[in-house]
Amino acid sequence: MLLDGVRYPDEDRLRRYVGDGYLTGETLVGAFRQSFRDHHDRLALVGPEGEFTYQELDERTDRLGAALLALGLRPLDRAVFQCGNSNELLFAFLGCLKAGIIPLCSLQAFRKLEVGYLGNLCEARLHFVQGDDPKFDDVAFAEEMQAEVPSFQFILQARGERRGRAVLLADLIRDMPLARAQALLADVDHEPFQAAVFQLSGGTTGVPKIIPRFQNEYLYNMRAVAACNGYTSEDVLFFPTPYMHNLNMGCFFGPFLLCGAKVTVAPDIGEETLQSLVRNYEPTWFGVAGPILNRIAPELLRGTASDKARRNFIAPKNAANLTRLTGSPTHHIFGMTEGVIMFTRPEDPSEIREQSIGYPVSDADEVRIVHPGTEDPVADGEVGEALFRGPYTIRGYYKSEKEDVTRFTADGFYRSGDLMSAQVVDGKRYYFFLGRIKDVVDRGGEKINAEELENVINQHPSILASAVVGMPDKVYGERVCAFVLLKPAAASGLTLPELAQYLQEAGLAKFKWPERLEVIPEFPLTASGKLSKVLLRDRIVQMLRAEAENDTVHHAK
Repeated sequence: MLLDGVRYPDEDRLRRYVGDGYLTGETLVGAFRQSFRDHHDRLALVGPEGEFTYQELDERTDRLGAALLALGLRPLDRAVFQCGNSNELLFAFLGCLKAGIIPLCSLQAFRKLEVGYLGNLCEARLHFVQGDDPKFDDVAFAEEMQAEVPSFQFILQARGERRGRAVLLADLIRDMPLARAQALLADVDHEPFQAAVFQLSGGTTGVPKIIPRFQNEYLYNMRAVAACNGYTSEDVLFFPTPYMHNLNMGCFFGPFLLCGAKVTVAPDIGEETLQSLVRNYEPTWFGVAGPILNRIAPELLRGTASDKARRNFIAPKNAANLTRLTGSPTHHIFGMTEGVIMFTRPEDPSEIREQSIGYPVSDADEVRIVHPGTEDPVADGEVGEALFRGPYTIRGYYKSEKEDVTRFTADGFYRSGDLMSAQVVDGKRYYFFLGRIKDVVDRGGEKINAEELENVINQHPSILASAVVGMPDKVYGERVCAFVLLKPAAASGLTLPELAQYLQEAGLAKFKWPERLEVIPEFPLTASGKLSKVLLRDRIVQMLRAEAENDTVHHAK
């Protein structure tokens, strides 16, 4: 059955990927089932709200998936997910997969605009909400959204006391006998080339686009990542970013569950919860942003030399910085929900590990670097737009034919909008991420690449992370403002002259230097959990406006 609005892969290319062994007749849900059986007595999920073996995870998700079918949902129905990280979220995700229901990986922070648009676009029948958020009554919100999204027939509540028209996840599991559940699920037909999950684009502006991920290609994605990083059943994951993000699903908790490894579950990101996870479960793989790193730093610093040696950290940049801070290897990652994923490898030269994003996890991934807006290649070492094609790169967005014309080439390459360069070292082609095409500051006609400047600023010994934005200026149009997070040890702070001195010593052209420095405790995030430069620009505009008003008042006195 073909789903309306889903752009399926090109058949000729699909045959090639199947013939070469990259894509198989397996399904993502089938691979999860096999892993759950193979590792039935090992712990799958651990944390302050309980521990579950793979057998317990398998049985609970069987019962939940079957209960959803008994409720009236059907295979290939869509379910909008709006729930924070928890055991219940993973139960619901896996239960939906087993029932053939397609999770739409929405975010807990989305409200009427986003949920209304996405729910109507994919004609979702189930709205899955958390139910115990002290700051927001999401069950009442889900009931309101039923008027906005006519297809929303069911509300599934993850936690708390059942309210309103919602059904409670725990009740569905409790009331569905395992034998009946297995009989109901046995009738569900899972096709390897069918959509399994609806992910979302980053959505830094506007409403995110829906990205269909398919059973066998999403499985291949996860297996390729696991093989690249060498995940085993002995590994333990600490990655408290939203589970519904493709980064966590496709590169971390998904591959970990396929390997029979242990996934720590943090229902909140308070210091006590996070530190207890590190202390009690001794994670081997960490994904941490600045604020999270600061919260677990005391536990990391207590580790012995052998503890530090067995830990691995994943970060989009600042590998050398993080390695110095944690005493453990740090691997750069580059990836997108639309497809290609790259990592640096432990055996790469040190300068490559520190500066590049490595190379793709699959040798079937194709990368072209072209002059932006064209299909004309640039030479190695030159900067251009990165185009991608491969066995797990999508061929089109959901119900987005007009956008697909500009985002995909005629031969199926995805236009990423990312600026990159390539360099061959010891016979391997490595890639260097240099920012987004639109992420520039225009200072009097001089284009300053924000990513380039951030990479230099981030090497300052007191700086944990930075974000560069343009601030309005009457003379130049824009000047550079740098927002920075300081390392915990940088008690003395940092001044703009000190940063300028450092950039001068680093050899950076003076016109690129920030002309304003703001030290902040954490970066603002978009609804999809990414750093929001839109909010940072708004912040500096408001600060400049307030300062101008104060000056006016001062001069009027």
